[in-house]
Amino acid sequence: MPRKKRVSEPLPLSELAGEAPLRRELPQDVEAERGLLGSLLLDPVRVLDVCASKGVVAEAFVEPSHRSIYAAIARLASKGQPVDGITVANFLGGTGDLEAIGGLRALTELMDRTPTSAHAGYYAELVMEQYLRRCILGAVREVEANVYDATQSADYVLGMAEQTILGIGEGRTKAGTSVDWRTSVGETLSMLTRQLEHPGELSGIPTGFKALDDQLRGLHKGEMIVLAARPSMGKTSLAMNIAECVARGRDIMGRPFPSPDGRVKKRTVLVFSLEMPQMQLTTRMLCGIAGVSAREVEKGQFVKKDVVLPLLRSAAKELSETPILCDDQGGLDVMELRARARHAHKRNPVELIVIDYLQLLSYREFAQQGQQVMVAKISGEIKAMAKELNVPVLVLSQLSRNPEQRGGDEKPKNSDLRDSGAIEQDADVILLLRRPSFMSSRVPEHDDRLLAIVDVSKNRNGATGEVRLNFDGATTRFKDRVETNPDRMTGDMEPVE
Repeated sequence: MPRKKRVSEPLPLSELAGEAPLRRELPQDVEAERGLLGSLLLDPVRVLDVCASKGVVAEAFVEPSHRSIYAAIARLASKGQPVDGITVANFLGGTGDLEAIGGLRALTELMDRTPTSAHAGYYAELVMEQYLRRCILGAVREVEANVYDATQSADYVLGMAEQTILGIGEGRTKAGTSVDWRTSVGETLSMLTRQLEHPGELSGIPTGFKALDDQLRGLHKGEMIVLAARPSMGKTSLAMNIAECVARGRDIMGRPFPSPDGRVKKRTVLVFSLEMPQMQLTTRMLCGIAGVSAREVEKGQFVKKDVVLPLLRSAAKELSETPILCDDQGGLDVMELRARARHAHKRNPVELIVIDYLQLLSYREFAQQGQQVMVAKISGEIKAMAKELNVPVLVLSQLSRNPEQRGGDEKPKNSDLRDSGAIEQDADVILLLRRPSFMSSRVPEHDDRLLAIVDVSKNRNGATGEVRLNFDGATTRFKDRVETNPDRMTGDMEPVE
């Protein structure tokens, strides 16, 4: 078995912190590194596959000479060139690193000290074990340095600590699992074939609105979907309608989403409500499912309470069994929000995250650099969270007053997103919501009190165009709209029934 050898660390962080120095040594196994490199030189084709499956990288070797040798072997193999002591020596000679590793003699010694390549997998595991320990140590030192940095808030330090530590684990699980091009093409072909054979099947999570799904093909993993509107247009209502449909596994009319086994598939939804308290959101959902007016319930104006109460109780029973997680703490820092989302996702995999709304988030690290810079950084963090957790993130955003000041039809544009152009850049999908009846009288269809228009103004992986819905203010509920005039249809949509 290889002997584990350790070398002294030049400057322990404990000295910087003013504590008694702990003369500890960096985790490493130099003998295992030598055994792995010797195995590579003896049987490069097989052992390179072993290294790939274990996630071995050049940085996993603690000795600089070992890192250079492994990088040279990997480079030669990637070019399809033979790998042995002579070819590696020639490569390192060309880069000027041959003398630093000890010359051809050092490569020969590696092969001579390795009797067989049969134990390459074991050597690779030992090397990666020590590499993981060094990564953890480096992360802990970074966290400790942040802890003693008085310019950073404790919440920010906590969020960064979790992100750093979890990032090590994620990198480890993903190492060696990259999909080669042939496999990727095959999986893509299978997906396209399924879509052709089942044309009504969505590629993403259904929103609960047929017209919107026809345009978006569902909400897709890893995407940042921005829903923006001026105040009082109903963006919170639309977002919560979508969240409710996804969690219930039913469309806005209560019909189950199509599934191969015919079962209702409920999905966990995490809602960050920075503006509205949880009870108010719950009231809206209950009254919406029951089909009663929340305002009339609050005022007790219903004459037939014996009819309304059973409807509310039935809705409450169903809603209580719906996997919705609601966090209504206001003034969240975006790093804290990411940490909370990460925790929730680890406890129970989340399939949709809703944030209401972006401009109410803060980012303490950039708070002194102005609102535009801070919002740009917040937008980038939300996009990173969508990719990290591999879930769609529906984030609400405010629009500036530009549409009202332009006049005409007051149709909003992507450039009207408030505070930062980075939102437009980071978003995969942008939905601009407007209701003509709440706009000036010169706007077309101003007299249509039900009409709500969702303009899919950006769709990175699909079509753009307008989606027309109805909005019932009493129940704060959007519904698909039946269009009888084909001239009113836009984009590639067909009439919705």
